Amino acid sequence: MIKTIGLSKIFRTESVQTTALNEVNLEITQGEFVAIMGPSGCGKSTLLNMIGLLDNPTSGELWFLDQEVSRYSENDRTDLRNGNLGFVFQSFNLIDELTVFENVELPLLYAGVSTRERVKRVNEALERMQIAHRTEHYPQQLSGGQQQRVAIARAIVTNPRIILADEPTGNLDSTNGSEVMNLLKELNRDGATVVMVTHSEENAREAGRIIRMMDGYILTESRSMR
Repeated sequence: MIKTIGLSKIFRTESVQTTALNEVNLEITQGEFVAIMGPSGCGKSTLLNMIGLLDNPTSGELWFLDQEVSRYSENDRTDLRNGNLGFVFQSFNLIDELTVFENVELPLLYAGVSTRERVKRVNEALERMQIAHRTEHYPQQLSGGQQQRVAIARAIVTNPRIILADEPTGNLDSTNGSEVMNLLKELNRDGATVVMVTHSEENAREAGRIIRMMDGYILTESRSMR
């Protein structure tokens, strides 16, 4: 489903060159739940951005759904993301000026889905995340846990095959964090491939596979006992 071969990413300024990824080889198959761990600056979020087609690598190959996409244009990457990828972020990334319903509806608007179908899908996603009673509220009227439920609803409203989560419990207390992890595990059991960046050993153990990174490299890979 996702494969990298010698994937590298170098960020350059006028005087500094930083290697964020250094010849990373990785394969993620359909239906896996993968946790990527490591200290700040180790390259895990950069790797997630590459997998999520948010940027192109400096060198190496990136295969996504049987397509070699490492040199795709921004428009081609956007087309491939739509309907295939859902994103969940630590900071929720909700738009304050939009209601819960409108935030979740956004990916469907971009995809040109009809009004009737949008209403159906948004309501289904909100029901699944148990946040439908807050449809007309704004993000600032919600708790952190509720905002993350909305963010996950937005991520799944297009029925993506892959969900990418970057520190999805980082801004939540332990109770809400556990609830979010349970939602991600449920989505994985229902067939979605989940790739999660986390600092939490406890969260990583909830995944089926743990990848540990350091200085742009993959150090180790292991299977969890969940």
